[in-house]
Amino acid sequence: MRAAAILGLGCSPKDLKPFQDDKTANKSIDWRIGMPTAADAVDVILLFGGDGTIHRHLSQLVRLGVPVLVVPAGSGNDFARALALRHVRDSLAAWRRFSTAQDNVRTIDLGLITPLESTGTAPAPHDTVHGSRYFCCVAGVGLDGEVARRANRLPRWLRGHGGYVLSLAPAIFRFAALQMKIQTRAQGADGQAPATTGADWIAHSDQPTVLAVFANTSVYGGGMKIAPRARMDDGQLDVCLVTKINKLKLFSLFPTVYFGRHLSMAEVDYFQSAHLRVETDHPLDVYADGEYVCRTPIEVAVQAKALRVVTP
Repeated sequence: MRAAAILGLGCSPKDLKPFQDDKTANKSIDWRIGMPTAADAVDVILLFGGDGTIHRHLSQLVRLGVPVLVVPAGSGNDFARALALRHVRDSLAAWRRFSTAQDNVRTIDLGLITPLESTGTAPAPHDTVHGSRYFCCVAGVGLDGEVARRANRLPRWLRGHGGYVLSLAPAIFRFAALQMKIQTRAQGADGQAPATTGADWIAHSDQPTVLAVFANTSVYGGGMKIAPRARMDDGQLDVCLVTKINKLKLFSLFPTVYFGRHLSMAEVDYFQSAHLRVETDHPLDVYADGEYVCRTPIEVAVQAKALRVVTP
């Protein structure tokens, strides 16, 4: 069996040793470091890092179609958490199972963000798929983008130990609700979002909005259950909108998000869609998996069965 290891920021080949030294595999493993190409024909990819590292490699991983085993080693590990890979030992257990039986591979959906017009801030070409960007966890517009921007300024260690929460309080009291238009579109018969024609969009919301998130996983921001009903294999994105709300009430709302109890609030609109369009009065930053992607207006869609992952 041939395996490749992708090492994210702060990782080194020594992090690979527990997997290289494992004696449970029935056959020898041919290892290589770095992103493989189609010509390399590897059987599995171990990705050491957090959500940002995964996000930056998603388009290449999708093109390769090789099972990916995430080893949580970043400042944010929400994608690994969603796959029940909370610790390195969980990834090691998944590796042992894959090495011996290869029966613990799951195919999951990804989100896809497409800028609707050129703003001079398009993603770098190596991170795009026909001008679009994949995301694995959650994409957000509004307050979420402001919090992510502030959190990304913090030292890496602090980002991994409550950086999102530390950035939340100042962002809440400085960020104002902005007019945001959300439209939805039906899923195609093949399970994919249909081609854009501009004729079948249905207005869902057009009001001052504090936060709009589009979730492939239930958690983000270090374990916040922003979309408690989200599943990674249902061909849908879970959408959570927080409309205009008193700032003190908004501040008190966020502790409930860790338990998924915010859905009962009148200012929270929660629904599913496979394809959405987001427009704002003026361009707003769009973040996904904690990384800057582009600015509004955008389309957000689900890419069903896009990525193969190794699970415990």
